[in-house]
Amino acid sequence: MKKIIAAGHICLDITPVFPAQRSCRELNEVLIPGKLVHMEGADVHTGGSVANTGLALKILGNDVVLMGKVGADAFGTMVQNILAKYGAGGLHADPASSTSYSVVLAVPGIDRVFLHDPGANDSFVSADIPDSALEDAALLHFGYPPLMKRMYADGGHELVSIFRRAKEHGLAASLDFAAIDPSSEAGKADWEAILQNVLPYVDFFVPSFEELCFMLDRRRYEALAARGGDMTANLDVEAECAPLAEKLLAMGCRFVLIKCGTAGMFYRAAGREALRKIGRRICVDSESWAGRTGVQRCFRAETVRSGTGAGDTSIAAFLTAVLAGRTPEDCVALAAAEGACCVTAYDALSGLKSIPELEDRIRSGWETR
Repeated sequence: MKKIIAAGHICLDITPVFPAQRSCRELNEVLIPGKLVHMEGADVHTGGSVANTGLALKILGNDVVLMGKVGADAFGTMVQNILAKYGAGGLHADPASSTSYSVVLAVPGIDRVFLHDPGANDSFVSADIPDSALEDAALLHFGYPPLMKRMYADGGHELVSIFRRAKEHGLAASLDFAAIDPSSEAGKADWEAILQNVLPYVDFFVPSFEELCFMLDRRRYEALAARGGDMTANLDVEAECAPLAEKLLAMGCRFVLIKCGTAGMFYRAAGREALRKIGRRICVDSESWAGRTGVQRCFRAETVRSGTGAGDTSIAAFLTAVLAGRTPEDCVALAAAEGACCVTAYDALSGLKSIPELEDRIRSGWETR
């Protein structure tokens, strides 16, 4: 079994549970100063790419090593205990830092709002992934650099170092992002320059449409943000995503998968020569993958409780299928299917299905949106 390193951002997610019958069009219908809002408990789980994608990869049967940083505090203990239940752990506990947390406001009917403290993630650096860990791994997946201060400082120097070292050791490498707050320090970073620096070392780049617009087409991002609501609602996926994907491939990555929420996913592969640069420890058929492109529609979920972790867990299914030598179409379809399962639970992991279960549902004619 090929070993995967899941590294990057990790936090504790605290999700207050809103009554199911409450559905809103705007957040200010609920969060009114001085108003008492009746809730139905809270779900407390690990969050961030390391926990969401890393544990999902483990649930899907992969050999996974988690690499992230927490504080030596109560939240850090909770994170370590949760990971231990999945047979995972080993995070670095930094006594000089606090553990990152997010309060996830998942009000039925509107997109999620995150109240986030990056905590120990801000001090994570390339050296926190030792060379010894890279020696026998096949794939490195890194997630959420916009929520990790050292990852975007100095033109992304530490982020580039992580991926350069992974490629020097022969690993395949994948990179996921997180939404960027325009008013934050991360929002002021030159993300296009950072992508130009790091993407030559990235095989699979798996961001969202919103994240890409912010980084590569700020005017389009601002126009969509001014419209309000979900940026991917009524999105012409191919027309909007194809130019972004072409730009990313030109920067040097080998395969682009753009997550577009309920509108689906767009994917595009580079040419044969570029695909041959994918880490030598996994088998990707460059002949059959070369130039493949398409749109995968979103599968209809049985119920929608929360979108928390849907993008992360979809990537876990995608990477699992890649390691199994599946076609790009199969990999992306399984990613979309896992995302549709994830949203049926309040946390990122309880709703997940195995790859055979996903395949059975797809073969049986699972309806898409």
